[in-house]
Amino acid sequence: MTELREHDAMTCRACGREERASEGYPCADCGTFICLICNFRGVMLCRACSAKRAEQAPEPAVDPTPDPAA
Repeated sequence: MTELREHDAMTCRACGREERASEGYPCADCGTFICLICNFRGVMLCRACSAKRAEQAPEPAVDPTPDPAA
């Protein structure tokens, strides 16, 4: 009888760790696999989507008025 060699693991797109496919969540934007540990740490986006959002983020507004306390 041949031996089954199933591999039920996926690579986390946030940290690169290989985890069981059933123990993870999809990226909030694209749906790629994010492991349970990253999800517990609050990671909801894969590296690629996180980088895209960082590029698209507007620069913080600078108040042009001088600080009166200075």
